[in-house]
Amino acid sequence: MCGKARPFRQRIVNSGAEPQKKVGHPEGQRPSAHQAAEPSPRNMKIPFIIAALIFLGLVLLLIREVRRSPGLMKWGKRPVWNKRLRIAFVLLLLIAVGLGIWSVFIEPNRLVIHAETIKIDSWPQELNGLHITVLADIHTGGPFIDEKKLNDVVEKTNALHPDLIVLLGDYMSGNTWHGHRVEPEVTAAVLRNLHAPLGVFSVLGNHDWWYDGKKVRRAFEQNGIRVLDDEVMELNWQGKSFWLVGLADVWTRPQHISETIAKTPPDATVIAITHNPDIFPNVPQRVPLLLAGHTHGGQVNIPFLGTPIVPSAYGPKYTAGHVMENGHHLFVTTGIGISILPVRFRVPPEIVLLTIVN
Repeated sequence: MCGKARPFRQRIVNSGAEPQKKVGHPEGQRPSAHQAAEPSPRNMKIPFIIAALIFLGLVLLLIREVRRSPGLMKWGKRPVWNKRLRIAFVLLLLIAVGLGIWSVFIEPNRLVIHAETIKIDSWPQELNGLHITVLADIHTGGPFIDEKKLNDVVEKTNALHPDLIVLLGDYMSGNTWHGHRVEPEVTAAVLRNLHAPLGVFSVLGNHDWWYDGKKVRRAFEQNGIRVLDDEVMELNWQGKSFWLVGLADVWTRPQHISETIAKTPPDATVIAITHNPDIFPNVPQRVPLLLAGHTHGGQVNIPFLGTPIVPSAYGPKYTAGHVMENGHHLFVTTGIGISILPVRFRVPPEIVLLTIVN
């Protein structure tokens, strides 16, 4: 799975955290991969049918109002304003229901390819054109994220032929009214089919640690996906080496940013990966690029108003996309799944393909 990747200076930082309570099925009662990934009965089909019927009813009502006579003439004039108000009211309802259907049932089920080039002045010429695919916030078990969708993500990612694939945490979902928990072994068993010459590497997110970070890590590494939790890895591409640094999630883990980066040689080229972009101001300038997820791009982007809610201490500053600050770069992906509310509007799920050039 790790292709030509060569391990070097690998060391786990002991954070001193309390042991995680084991979560999962009793021994001998674990569901099979197929059973565990089956959609919950609380799926989106029935709500979609109801919403579609309401939308269709409003369309028929609008047609009726357009064809309907304004009424009898009063004082020599027809009362057209009553008809116009009725049409406007039905039209507004139709737009509202249409937007609701789009943001709940259509956009969260999309999967777009977001290709972007990041230009870094200090980037070595020998590493010019490095392609990195970024996946984050899969949230298996959430709306539309089942085993079929995971296989679709894998297929589309492999079709991009990246040099390196990074997974930026939050693979887990909780048991909610719009989703259900899927064991990490199921997600890892599908993601193991991701392929890149330099390998597939991951970090863990807050949802993974809220569940059982050690269990998630074990599931991924048993399926050939290396987890970097305050750890580093030297990679060699076209005869030139660079270092991949995995930094722990800021919400759930002790922070050892400087100590972890210090594991790399002082003059090394470094790419850092983490779950939450809020660590960006604390990342040394010698790290030219940090990749992160977590925010989901705010999930909702309202025209002229932006993203009302972003899970970041910096507000909308690190919501999504490419940010350059203090001489180094941050890229935040909007992710694939959803959390808290099952909506996306103008923030589609994405697979990111970054090209790094100087």
